[in-house]
Parts: sequence; C-alpha cells; structure tokens
Amino acid sequence: MIQHTEILSSGWEFKCDTDDTWRPVSQVPSNVHTELMEHGLIPDPFKGTNELDASWVADRTWRYRTAFMTPSESRTQGAHVDLVFEGLDTFAVATLNGRTMLESDNMFIAHRVSITDLLAEGTSTNTLEIVFEPARQRGLELVKAHPDHDFIVHQTEVSRGPVRKAQYHWGWDWGPILLTCGPWKPVRLETYLSRIEDIRVDYELRLDQGGPSLLDTTIHADILGAGTAVEFELAFPGEKVVTIRETNNAPTTAASRQHASTTITLKNPQLWWPRGYGPQHLYKLRVRSIAEDGLTVLAEERKNIGFRKVELIQENDEFGKSFYFRINGVDVFSGGSCWIPADSFLPRISSQRYRDWMEVLADGNQNMVRVWGGGVYEPDAFYTACDELGILVWQDFMFACASYPTYPAFLDSVETEARQNLRRLRHHPSIILWCGNNEDYQLIERYNLTYNFHSDKDPQSWLKSNFPARYIYEHLLPTLVRDECSTTLYHPGSPWGNGTSTTLRVDPTVGDVHQWELWNGEAKPWQLLPHMGGRFISEFGMVAYPHVATVERFVTDPAERYAGSATMDFHNKAVMHERRLLAYIGENFRLGEWARDLPAFGHLTQVLQADALAGGYKSWRRHWGREGARGCGGVLVWQLNDCWPVVSWAIVDYYMVKKPAYYAIKRAMAPLAVGVARKFHDWTARPADELWRRNTGHVNPRAALTDIKFDVWVASSRLESDKGRLVVRFVSVRTGEDVREKIEQEVEVRPNGCTEVLTSCRFEWDEAAIAVPEHFVIHAALWVGGVQVSNDTSWPDPIKYLDFPDRDITVTRRSQGCFQVSAERPVKGFVIAEKEGVRLSDNGFDLIPGNEPRLVQVEGSSDELTWTFVGRKQQ
Repeated sequence: MIQHTEILSSGWEFKCDTDDTWRPVSQVPSNVHTELMEHGLIPDPFKGTNELDASWVADRTWRYRTAFMTPSESRTQGAHVDLVFEGLDTFAVATLNGRTMLESDNMFIAHRVSITDLLAEGTSTNTLEIVFEPARQRGLELVKAHPDHDFIVHQTEVSRGPVRKAQYHWGWDWGPILLTCGPWKPVRLETYLSRIEDIRVDYELRLDQGGPSLLDTTIHADILGAGTAVEFELAFPGEKVVTIRETNNAPTTAASRQHASTTITLKNPQLWWPRGYGPQHLYKLRVRSIAEDGLTVLAEERKNIGFRKVELIQENDEFGKSFYFRINGVDVFSGGSCWIPADSFLPRISSQRYRDWMEVLADGNQNMVRVWGGGVYEPDAFYTACDELGILVWQDFMFACASYPTYPAFLDSVETEARQNLRRLRHHPSIILWCGNNEDYQLIERYNLTYNFHSDKDPQSWLKSNFPARYIYEHLLPTLVRDECSTTLYHPGSPWGNGTSTTLRVDPTVGDVHQWELWNGEAKPWQLLPHMGGRFISEFGMVAYPHVATVERFVTDPAERYAGSATMDFHNKAVMHERRLLAYIGENFRLGEWARDLPAFGHLTQVLQADALAGGYKSWRRHWGREGARGCGGVLVWQLNDCWPVVSWAIVDYYMVKKPAYYAIKRAMAPLAVGVARKFHDWTARPADELWRRNTGHVNPRAALTDIKFDVWVASSRLESDKGRLVVRFVSVRTGEDVREKIEQEVEVRPNGCTEVLTSCRFEWDEAAIAVPEHFVIHAALWVGGVQVSNDTSWPDPIKYLDFPDRDITVTRRSQGCFQVSAERPVKGFVIAEKEGVRLSDNGFDLIPGNEPRLVQVEGSSDELTWTFVGRKQQ
C-alpha cells in the first residue's frame, strides 16, 4: 500500500460557545474572523474603524468540527492512520469521536496524532472537533501563574509574553489588534505502511583558490514502518542523476524505525548564489521507502536543495569589527527589506501571493529579506520563492520586544517549536542566518536588567537573573541550530553587537544596528543618515501614505478623506505619528495651498520617504568600500510590506501597490549606481548639533547657496571592473540652464565595492557669469558603453526654500504601455498615481532638463496617467 493522504479542507462548521448555531466554514486553513466576515456577522476590520467592532471576537471560545470516513486503506494489516495538524492557533483541544487526542498551546508547532485505535469501525463516519480558547485570557492566566517573572512587553499588553502565538496579533505600531484563532494551516489524514519522517542533508564545501571545488554531502533519512530499502536519488541541474539504494537487512514491522544514509562526493558542484552574483542552481532530491519485493514504493519525499558556503565576517578593522556576509568566497553587500506577515488573516495568502511578493523584492534590485520575529515562520512557498530568485533570508526566531519567561513548560515548547521549524526549513539554501530575537536585548538598558556578558558564562545562572531569556538566545537556540542545520549561521539578536552593544544606543563600530534616531528617538533630519550608520543596518525607515487609490479602499466615508481625519489617524498606529510626520514635512516642504488636500499631503509624505530611504541606501552602500575595508555590510529597510491597509513605514502597501520609495531603493541598489551628495547645512535650531552651527550660535539659511562641497561616487555589485564616463552638471532650479560648466571624467569602477570619483569638491560661483547665487541641483550620470546606466540628483536643502514655477513637463506615449517624461526645468518627486493591478517600471523620480527623458513602462492599465510633483498647483 502506497502512502495515502487526504486533505481535510472542506465540510467544516464553526460556532461560538455563546451561540448554538453551527455555520459552514468556507475552507480550512481558516480563522474565525474571515468566517464571521463571510457570514456577515462582523464588518471588514480593514475598513474604517471596524477593527473596534470586531474586538469581541478575541474574548470568545470558538469550535470547529468536520466529519470524515474511516479510510478503506486502514484495514490493511500493519497500516497506520494519523491526523496531522500543521498549525493550530493557539490554545486548542482536539477530540475525535468524543475522545480527547490533542491539547496544543503553541501556534508554531505541528502535531501528528496516531488515530488508528480511535477510528470508527468499518467505513463509518468520524467526527473531529477542535475547541479554541481565547489567547488573551489564557495569557493573563499564565502571567498570574508565574509571579516570579516580570513580564515586560513593548507595543502591546502583557498577555502576549507567555503565549507562543504570532505577537503582531496583539497589534503593533503598524498593525491592528486582531487576536485570531482557528486551524490556520492544513489538516490532513494520512494512511501508510511506511513513512519518511525526516530528511537531512549535511555537507562540507571546500573552495580551493584557482582549483576545483569539492563537496562532501551526506543524505540522511529516518523511516517509520515496514520498508526494507531506502532509495536516494539526486538529480543535477541538467541531465545527470545519481541513484543509490541502501538495504536494511534487519526484519521490519509496522512499528520499526530505521535510519539510512549515503555519502556523495561532488567535484566542482554547481553552487547556489545570491541574486546578482551568480545562478541559483538547485539539485532535486528524492527519497523513497521500498517494500520487500524491491519494487513497490511505499513512501516518497522530494526536496530541492542548493549548496553554498556562507560566512559572517566579523573581524577587527579600521572601523571597529566588521559585519558582512561572504557567500561561496565572495563578499556580498546585503541590500533588502524587513518582512512582516502579509496579512492579519494568514490563511488568505496563497502560495502564488508569496511568490509575487518575493518577485517584487527581487525586481527592486534587493537581495535579502529579514523575516521579523513578531510574525510567523513563513510557509515553504515563501522560502522556495527565495531559493529560486536568489534572495538571502535573515530568519528571526519568533521573539520580539519583550522579556520572555523561561519556566520549564515554556522552554519545552520553544525547543519543540525551534526544532520543528529548523527541520522543516533547513534544506532551503536561501536561509543563511537564524537570529534569536528582535530588540529584546534593548530592554536591558531601559529596565536595568542584569546582563554580564563577559563575566557570567554559566547558562544556568542566566535562568535565575531578571533577564532569563538570555538562556534562550545564547544557549538553547544556538545549540539547536548547530544540531539541526550546521551549514547555517546564528546571531543572538537584532540588534546585537557581540555582547558589547545590546542597548538602545547605537554602536556604529560593531554588530548590527536598528537606526531609529530617524523618526523615533531624536527624530534627526534624514539628511544626517550618512553620519548615522553602522556595520550593518538591519532596521531604519520613514512613514508615508499609500497611494490615494489604496486610501479610498479603507477610508470608505468620503467625508473622512483628509489628512488627520479620525479614520486616517486610526489607520496610522505609529506612536505620536502626527507630531513626527508633520514635523518632517514642515521641515522639508511648504505647507501652502498645494498641500491642503489628501492627495497632495500624501504625495509629500511619499517624497519624504523616498528621499530618506534613498539617502540611507546610497550613503551606506557607499561605505561598503572595498575588500578588507567593509565599513557597512548591508542595509535592510523597515519595512517591505503591510498586513492591512495602513499609513506605515512600508515601501509597498497591503495591496502590493508600490510607493515611490520602492523605486528610489531600486535605483540606489542597481548593479552600477552613481551617487552624489552635497554638504548638509542644518537650517533648523538644534543646539546639540554643534557641527552644523556657526560660531555665532545661529543657523545660516543662506549657507546652502555659498558653502557648497559635494562628493560623487559609484557603487558596484558586479564582480568585474567597468570603464565608464561620468558627467556632472549643475542646473538652475529656476531656469533649467547650467550655472557652470559640467565636469566630465573617465572612470574605472572598482568591482564589488565603491569607487570614490570626486571627494569634497568645492563649488565656486563664476561671478562674471552669475552675479547672485541661485539654487541649483547637482546631477551626476554614469555612462558605460554609450548607455546611461545610472544617474542621481542632489537638491539644495530644504526644498521648501525653492520656488517651482511652471516646469514645462511633457508626457508622451511612445508605444503601447510606454511613456516618455521630460521637463524644461528641474522637477522634484514626479509621482504617477498607482493602484492595485498596475505595474510601473519606474516612478517617484526627478526630472533634469538636458538629461535623457525618463521612459516608464506601464502594465495592467488602459487609463491615462495622472501624476503630480513637488510644487504643482492642485486643480
């Protein structure tokens, strides 16, 4: 008998304990909120302020049930029948035919239950019922039951601390409070004589300089049941297939467990590379359990695996201690995004949707995604897409912004959770690092917790301290990573600096940093980001509105469609967002007649976000430097996506509509990217910023016109040098004419690093040509092989000091779906309105007269383009 699987996706019902009515479930996977919406019992929590009207759902007990027939295969002698629950959210008790078979309290754990002895006889009907208790209530009970631990949590209430459930369900500064429950992953019925329980691939890759590479790989398989042989088949990229059969000579029974392994040595294996550095070669692995006749396949498992060598380089250097990744012997700059769950209701996200999201990231020239620790371990479809697209994955364990307990039951649950997910995901070559937590170490300074990194090396003593979770991050999890997937790296937390930097204060010399002196903290000007870096920036960001089409979908009342309305504020969960966003807008842009309505104000937030994020990416990528002097190893923006329609840090909104910042990062992360920046003069009164103040103690708003220095550089992720021509122009904002002669220079671009072309270049006014200095942009363009491959523009700050009379913009359709955009005078923040289903090749760019016109490819829309720019008079 071959293994038989039945997915129990249909025929379910659900009800609340306060209601006797069973209602049909659309399908499983499911959660109770989506089913209530399906029946019209709650309004869509994503629209208006309906989240508040759905809050009662979290305080109820909910029941799911279904019926299934006893499998006919179960009558085969020696057959096993299991129910497999891939994920139950969260406090669940499952019964079969009235008998309790499972109690679960961890959303991240899968359960396999043998039901051979619980089935109804013959082909009778079996009733499966699952009861889900309120997570918040159970969390409060656990807090009360463990008074010895101080449950400190940020962002939300204390009840989430002891509960192994997606932490963002309690709400975050970008997400709603929607405490879901239900069978959130598939439920299946399996009948088998033999089953492959686990597959593990261990390998050592030796990269010889100038010679052949050698790969020693051992494939392990654990088999349950009556099989006499295990067959391993490894298919190479291309045609070659290696098949090895290992025979078990010992007698087997239905309850037998056997371990089989085989070792293969490959010379010059085809390696898996991150995007932009080489191809993503994947080998196809198939493992089979073979019956006594030597022919019948009892069970089969398939996996795609990739071979790569990953190193985290942490060496003392001129800047402190480095932090960057080396893949297959090549230094890789990690430019990417942080990822939160794609929906508050995860069963709604299809495998194709995950693929679409990762294609968005890859199309934006990004090569890394960080799976944040307050969400979930994503489904295999997410990581498969990363494997195929060459996206490196920084994977957090699911701990975020809290001081977690360590009582025995909690630790046991965490160990099961970690071990299961390590085993499930370890074959994905894209996952290069597991990280212990998100920002938990930052609680040490804020709450004066005990952390003696250098003097206390005893894990048992950590359990007795007031920061016992150190035991999880520095003992339990790294031990499990070593045991289960030795080819992957481990990092205790994010941010974390080798025990020397675990506080709220950023240490730019060691470890990874979360740079939140932008927006949070001191809310410094984004123009200071080049001076606010570190060895690896794993979080930084700026809030912006989504496009108007998205706003109109969640603000259903037209009277509420203005900046600062109750509904708009409700869909911006960031603490003190009004003060911070208005302060940044007011510092940089005019709040005149053209910024009164929602579209115009939203556009300014988008331009602000794009400027800030581009400023961070291009300046920190500049610090990638050269081999042996890697000042900055990577930049990950907070955040790529949203879990609901909201005003947030996301660069792509819930409906996958890209904000201008997405395109700004795409340009900054191009394989060859020119950068230009001028000396920054802070025009705001900041007594602490003595560096930017004159000796008189006053800020000089005219300094940007008279004290002008600028740098130009070229960043490259290419592994070969390039020869090109750099053209730097100085263009009047008022007239569009050049205010002085351009600079042209032949350049040889250093491979895989940054080439400084012009450093601290002083701009001197030609008084004979221009009597009165005026505002101008510095525009740098890089030409390679007669093609302009990159350009960048530096504007004088602040933008609000500039006048924007008619820009003489021309938008013409060159062909079906292709538009050409040009202007007679410099244009800041040209943004085309986007909506769901429309794809643009570029957006949110500046226009410089005399440069090549912008070509924008538009897919998915037959409508005429609508657009705006900074200073445009609203009609």
